Amino acid sequence: MSSTLAGGHAPGLFTEPASSEPAPAASESDGRPVRSGVLPSQAIRKLIDEKWVRASDPIEDRQVQPASLDLRLGARAHRLQASFLPGKAKVESKLADLSMAELDLSRAAVLEKNCVYLVKLAEELWLPDDVEAKANPKSTTGRLDVFTRLITDYGAEFERVPKGYSGPLYAEIMPRTFSVIVHPGLSLSQIRFIRGKAELSDAQTRRLNQKEKLIYLDETNPGFDEVAIREGLELSVNLRGERAEKVIAYRGRKNAPVIDLKQIDHYAPDEFWEEITEHPRKRLILNPGDFYILVSREPVRVPARHAAEMVPFDPSVGEFRIHYAGFFDPGFGYGDGSIPGTRAVLEVRAHEAPFVIEHGQVVGRLVYSRVLGLPDKIYGTSIGSSYQRQELALSKQFRRAANPGLAPPPEAA
Repeated sequence: MSSTLAGGHAPGLFTEPASSEPAPAASESDGRPVRSGVLPSQAIRKLIDEKWVRASDPIEDRQVQPASLDLRLGARAHRLQASFLPGKAKVESKLADLSMAELDLSRAAVLEKNCVYLVKLAEELWLPDDVEAKANPKSTTGRLDVFTRLITDYGAEFERVPKGYSGPLYAEIMPRTFSVIVHPGLSLSQIRFIRGKAELSDAQTRRLNQKEKLIYLDETNPGFDEVAIREGLELSVNLRGERAEKVIAYRGRKNAPVIDLKQIDHYAPDEFWEEITEHPRKRLILNPGDFYILVSREPVRVPARHAAEMVPFDPSVGEFRIHYAGFFDPGFGYGDGSIPGTRAVLEVRAHEAPFVIEHGQVVGRLVYSRVLGLPDKIYGTSIGSSYQRQELALSKQFRRAANPGLAPPPEAA
């Protein structure tokens, strides 16, 4: 085991990838070197090599994303009486009171909708004293309305891992619209590792936008003169049908069949989803309890030295939750700089009352963060990313022929 496990800063975690022509050091717009940010792919591998991230089964390179690590389900799950946070206790100590049944996940198992499950994950953490972590559902998980949150021992909040944490990780899982079949080693969530303050201020985001054009109004017209940046980059909803069939949204059907999460390009969308077409006044009434797939009006870009996250619930823009899966990796809608933006797919659920949204209405904010160095892999089809050039698109389990916003399955899959 490496001697760096004694604590403190881990040397070598935040360096640029090796190259025949070394990439320039990451810096602020005023030329100062970046000391804080999200760890890139090569630094995540260093965490794994140095045993800061461990697992009983070897961690596979496919789990390492440009600025995050996919977390795998372990072999055991509990069906819970209720969700919980452990507070001043270990997670396992709460199960005697809250566990209703135990499930074997060493083989395929059904997680029923509207039931709460707790799964110990395959990965454990021994974080350096200057690194914290934050988790989020993967894109496919969010698009299926599978509500997933990370829990740690002694955790006082979901999805966050404090600096220096040592111990196991758990996923709380609640399928909301569809029952799902899970398999050993399946990844429903991902985790980012963060050193210092990574998020950009509005002033820094404006400077980045002027330099990199974070929004394109269409494929040739950068919209940087019209971008609203207030506590993040504001995104609005698209309710104008842009394909011949004029579909603007999908709404999850009640009492649909079970979905096997291992199946790719498999299910007929109309068994699970109702298509919603453009309204004459370009509006949509969200019904409480229903789940919708929508898309942003703006194609967005995440430059390769940055990452982004959608704010999932913002009461200032309406009584609904948007985007369970909030991570946008370096290169999303950007690639090597040649892609003129990709629309953000929005997973939307209204709260207590019906709520009307209109075309172009602000529905969310995208918060950008620095990445500590240029990742040695960038979001895109070359690493099997399914959503790089998406329009309105369902998850990868559904057939592409009826789901034209989704890229073809990668050959490596």
